[in-house]
Amino acid sequence: MTQLSDYTSFRVGGPAQEIVNASNEAEIIAAVQKADDEGKPILILGSGTNVLISDAGFNGVVIRVASTEVEAEVDACSGATLTIGAGEVWDSFVETTIKRGYAGLETLSGIPGTVGAAPIQNIGAYGHEVSEFITRVRTYDRKEKQIKTFTNAECEFTYRSSRFKLEPDRYVVLDVGFQLRIGEMTTPIHYAELAWALSTVVGGRASVVATREQTLKLRASKGMLLNSKDHDAWSAGSFFTNPIVAPEIAGKLPEDAPRWIQPDGRVKISAAWLIEHAGVHKGDAHSGARISSKHVLALTNSGNATAADIAALAKEVMEKVESVFGITLEPEVNLVGITLN
Repeated sequence: MTQLSDYTSFRVGGPAQEIVNASNEAEIIAAVQKADDEGKPILILGSGTNVLISDAGFNGVVIRVASTEVEAEVDACSGATLTIGAGEVWDSFVETTIKRGYAGLETLSGIPGTVGAAPIQNIGAYGHEVSEFITRVRTYDRKEKQIKTFTNAECEFTYRSSRFKLEPDRYVVLDVGFQLRIGEMTTPIHYAELAWALSTVVGGRASVVATREQTLKLRASKGMLLNSKDHDAWSAGSFFTNPIVAPEIAGKLPEDAPRWIQPDGRVKISAAWLIEHAGVHKGDAHSGARISSKHVLALTNSGNATAADIAALAKEVMEKVESVFGITLEPEVNLVGITLN
């Protein structure tokens, strides 16, 4: 059997009972329908960069989505309307939009994964989320056995989530529609670290090209870019999401804890700050699993880790944060055959 460790950025994961490579929409739907008709569990896999798969593997059909169809319509006034296949590599898509003179996705440069995974997780970085640019998501509905298209509002996007994440076994993303403006300059930069790197101020603007370059440099400095030679990059990026808590819980934290008031009155707290101040340090290890030497939010494979090692280290981090601050961290990584409770 094929080992799923060959297909994940963590480089862990046991055998797959069956793997199907689907290079276009018809093949994706056919593979899903066949597995459903046979009553077999399905795991949809793109780049394998945001998943932790059990050492026991997956007892079902793994469908590797590699569809890269592209449709584009450009208007001088309305900008670029793009439709991108789910299997397209996310950063390759971002790079192409910038080379063609489109603006919007530059701060999302370097995020690993595929276009199809982007709306599920509502990926985001440096002050922006992909939901700001998505017009619609086209899916195959496994329950209704038909193609279903969702408008942006119907996707129910929230911080690192969507209706597709909340119903993980129902919808298979086929392609994603985007609306981007034409331009050489960014919208105002919201993230202080990126603004400083661009020699501007928060609220200032910068070249789209320069913003992509600095975003990639920042991600690389934190071990958040895929790099086969760097064990800090043998990870799934940020393992935990920033918790969003009630005001009274946020009020109990030290004044220097970074926090962002949300539209509903709740408060987003920095997971990295919580982890560091709970006594977790860069380089802390559990067997072959290790906290990145560059960023405490990344759990990594030091070279010989198992999925169980990484899960055990994640639990240790969660327990320390819970013990010190009474806040429960939630994984951003998709868990397959693994629980952290």
